[in-house]
Amino acid sequence: DPYAWQQVCAAARDPSLRNPSPAQARAFLEKWLEPWTVRTPTGEAATGLATAYYEPLVRASRVRGGPYQWPLYAVPNDLLVLDMGSLYPELAGKRVRGKLDGKRVVPYDSRAELERAGREPAAIVWVSDPVDAFFLQVQGTGRASLDDGPGRGSVIRVAYAEHNGHPYVSIGRWLVDQGELTLDQASMQSIKAWAKAHPTRVKEMLNANPAVVFFREEPVVNPEEGPKGAFGMPLTAQRSIAVDPAIVPLGAPAFLSTTMPNSKVPLQKMVFAQDTGSAIKGPARADVFWGYGEEAGEQAGRMKQPSKMWV
Repeated sequence: DPYAWQQVCAAARDPSLRNPSPAQARAFLEKWLEPWTVRTPTGEAATGLATAYYEPLVRASRVRGGPYQWPLYAVPNDLLVLDMGSLYPELAGKRVRGKLDGKRVVPYDSRAELERAGREPAAIVWVSDPVDAFFLQVQGTGRASLDDGPGRGSVIRVAYAEHNGHPYVSIGRWLVDQGELTLDQASMQSIKAWAKAHPTRVKEMLNANPAVVFFREEPVVNPEEGPKGAFGMPLTAQRSIAVDPAIVPLGAPAFLSTTMPNSKVPLQKMVFAQDTGSAIKGPARADVFWGYGEEAGEQAGRMKQPSKMWV
């Protein structure tokens, strides 16, 4: 109901609240907003799961050469995205990715098939580390420091644009299944170390995941702001969360009660539902945007805590 928000939005435009103190912010929220518990379908207060994601930084070049061998692709010209929901209601919200083979639409190329086809899509940049390039695809967006070639010294953002339609397979799980790592060892750092120790098997490891993300290039206008989420707003570190929009409306303020990554230290704060994710489903499920860079990545990778939520 847009009318329900008119008064609170008008109050938020008060010039005296441009840079509110914590006490002013708390007083404003308590005056204008009423918390509602996120509940299960049977009516109990829901206990969900809080995870986290971040915006990684990769070292890259616009030109392939030397260590810069791992592509972040732009959207291929021959990728078809079919939305059949208007014709088949049971397919509403589901998109099919493919390509034309004569008059037939067939699945789009997997990661390994793109290389074998000899017709790789145009790369926005070439990254110096294969595992860094892979985890940037997992996060869906990131920044690339152009350390060589055209634009050297600048930083760009590569934002999610599309994907090839194949299901995601964890390379950490693949390494565990191969007997190369134990489940407890399957962190980003351990995967990087394994890749450095086994350079001839890196492509085999990466190709275990057939899914490929395609990107678009964006400028980094304000280094303090994160990438835009599904709500179209730049994400704010430790304040923006991804939610299940079937339960929590995008744009809604929420109060999240969980703990710090791999810890029992309480993490209780106001957050904003500004993003979504394919794995973010169910009541009180939250994926916290932790911020930008290596330290944010280390914290985000350890976040898997029980959570409760009020909208």
